[in-house]
Amino acid sequence: MQTNLAAQFKNTPDGDEAEAILRACVHCGFCTATCPTYQLLGDELDGPRGRIYLIKQVLEGAPATERTQLHLDRCLTCRNCETTCPSGVQYSRLLDIGKHIVEQQVKRPASARYKRLLLKEALPRPWLFRPAMKAGRMMRPMLPESLAEKMQPVPDAGIWPQKSMPRKMLLLDGCVQPEMAPNINSSAARILAALGVELVVAPRAGCCGAIRYHLADHDGGLNDMRRNIDAWWPLIEAGAEAILMTASGCGATVKEYGHLLRDDPVYAAKAKRVSELTRDVSEVLCSEQEALVALMKQRPPAEPVAFHPPCTLQHAQKIRGKVEDLLRAVGVDVRLCADSHLCCGSAGTYSVLQPELSHQLRDRKLANLEATGARRIVSANIGCQSHLQSGTRTPVGHWIELIDQMLAG
Repeated sequence: MQTNLAAQFKNTPDGDEAEAILRACVHCGFCTATCPTYQLLGDELDGPRGRIYLIKQVLEGAPATERTQLHLDRCLTCRNCETTCPSGVQYSRLLDIGKHIVEQQVKRPASARYKRLLLKEALPRPWLFRPAMKAGRMMRPMLPESLAEKMQPVPDAGIWPQKSMPRKMLLLDGCVQPEMAPNINSSAARILAALGVELVVAPRAGCCGAIRYHLADHDGGLNDMRRNIDAWWPLIEAGAEAILMTASGCGATVKEYGHLLRDDPVYAAKAKRVSELTRDVSEVLCSEQEALVALMKQRPPAEPVAFHPPCTLQHAQKIRGKVEDLLRAVGVDVRLCADSHLCCGSAGTYSVLQPELSHQLRDRKLANLEATGARRIVSANIGCQSHLQSGTRTPVGHWIELIDQMLAG
């Protein structure tokens, strides 16, 4: 794709990166076949190829409009198109650059600005999010549907292992997960403790940065990343083996710290090291599979279990088949649904900002999951779990909880 960047974008980090991505695109359109929003809306501008053209026009000096912003907002950033693309176009990076520029050019209505401000300021701060969730659960009948459906009961976290062990890994507690599903990280801690690994949570670590960054607040998102690096660095120097992620959305972002902070003279080298150490919990447990199978005390559930692989796991991190193989190794009848490569519609804050499209994708995904005959659904990302659970009475949880239950007997 030929480009002619406007003067204000030439020889800038974002401009140079965007130009390289644009030049890799060959207009083939393979991406439209796997784009969830294009499937729903049938509009070229609501598919990756159309959005690439919109971003190209802005980078070449055409003024961004509300229509430009609308089509970019509708993108889930599921990165399915990147898996499909034969040319290796890094569409998600181009989208982040494009949304950031458009956000500066197009002023949103006051209500939209307030909603986005609330999301990016409240969600990453547990001291704000926790009381807000408690209040929301009490006021659930009075909330809009897109918020009320998020106010689900909090499961019991159980006991966190207290024994110190020579092998240590860092664990990102995250921002919303400790309040919405505290049992996920405690399950991971119990499993790893049984395998002789202590999970350590750095007190000052928090949101991975994805919420602010993907809401076009790049400075805020990068500051969240720097804070985490500062919190983890002493423990990395002390010999932590890995930085373990139980939320695939966070894992996808932390694995990109090295790229996102590559031009920061203070943090570039540390960010690269952090990304190299980051592992999804499935990657860690697959390397310990033999020992894990030997520890199992309970027979696997008789009923089949449906697994929904999050986009951030299969498309962003390129981790495919590991969870399914691990569950099958311990005897679980795990099933994938039709179109398992497609997004469930959660996509971080998307389910709040684009509820109509999000619900259509959720209901389509749930119909496919229920068609497997499974009476339990598991996933690997808190956003997907919460979103899917809002549309079904079938229990939805994290696959790590299933392993924890079997291990405990």
